[in-house]
Amino acid sequence: MFNSYTQGFLITFSIALAIIPFIRKFCLKRGFVDLPGKRKIHKRPVATLGGAGIWISSILGFCALVLVHPDFNYEAGIAGIFIGGSILFVLGIIDDIYDLSPYLKLAIQVFAAAVAFFAGVSIEILSNPFGDPIALGLLSFPLTVLWLVGIANAVNFIDGIDGLAGGVITIMSITLGTVAIYSGHQESAVIAALLAGSTMGFLVFNFYPARIFMGDSGALFSGFVLAGLSVTGVVKSVAVSVLLPVLIFTVPIADLSFSVLRRLLKGNNPMKPDNEHIHHKLMKSGLSQNRTVAVLYCLCVAGGIIATFMVNAHWVYMALIVFVLICLASFSRLAKFRRYRELKEARQK
Repeated sequence: MFNSYTQGFLITFSIALAIIPFIRKFCLKRGFVDLPGKRKIHKRPVATLGGAGIWISSILGFCALVLVHPDFNYEAGIAGIFIGGSILFVLGIIDDIYDLSPYLKLAIQVFAAAVAFFAGVSIEILSNPFGDPIALGLLSFPLTVLWLVGIANAVNFIDGIDGLAGGVITIMSITLGTVAIYSGHQESAVIAALLAGSTMGFLVFNFYPARIFMGDSGALFSGFVLAGLSVTGVVKSVAVSVLLPVLIFTVPIADLSFSVLRRLLKGNNPMKPDNEHIHHKLMKSGLSQNRTVAVLYCLCVAGGIIATFMVNAHWVYMALIVFVLICLASFSRLAKFRRYRELKEARQK
């Protein structure tokens, strides 16, 4: 099974690395770009459909693994995760282009979560540190839908500065995959490796100054897949399951909670976007984009270390995270070098 993790990661990383430049050229040619504005940090138009690269590489990587390993148990809720995630991907693509109503988006998100639920992605039992586990019964459906939709949107909320969402998704995927392995859910760990490879390939082009954004399509798809994997690979088996997912999703849950509470206290619509997220506040305090990203990466890793410590996997996790962080730092330096070269060529013309 170890070969499946590494194969999946390398396959999706390679696919994303290969196709995202073509997606970027397509976006620039057809005008699918995010223009600078009052709520925006970037100063020039940037291609927006990077999520297509994440989705395509994840789906193709999954298909490749099923062909190479025909005994792969992809029926244990995995199909529901990908179907629901793909619905949100299409929703995100349409929203990136046409800017849909938030209430319509929420309705479609609930539908996608319901599809995943009836395909086997369900929270049926919660651990109880004071006694026997709690069987949810009829509460299983609304709680599962709330979790899937909430985490998908929480991940989308943090997609506000270059390199942030992609890096946090990668770190959370590694954390989820490690916990899933040590809790006996290897299939969920493989899917986490696929997503980690896809977002790593995307990040080569997303660090400041970004050449392409993942958009709602990539953030909603990735967030939904992570939320689904946390159900199939963590909640159903680990004794401290109530706390583990919260630790794994520390950054997006904190940002979503503060954002909704802040908007409600101000009398604003909690679904209306603004520029007061955690990353915005860190930048307003004087941090650069890259330092803001680094701070939130560290917070995400801290939650991951505590989560993996609970399943006695912290040493393996820290080794993996060191490798990931070295790669992300290299991609950040590459982005700066690429921008320097572009400016130098522009001055010479």
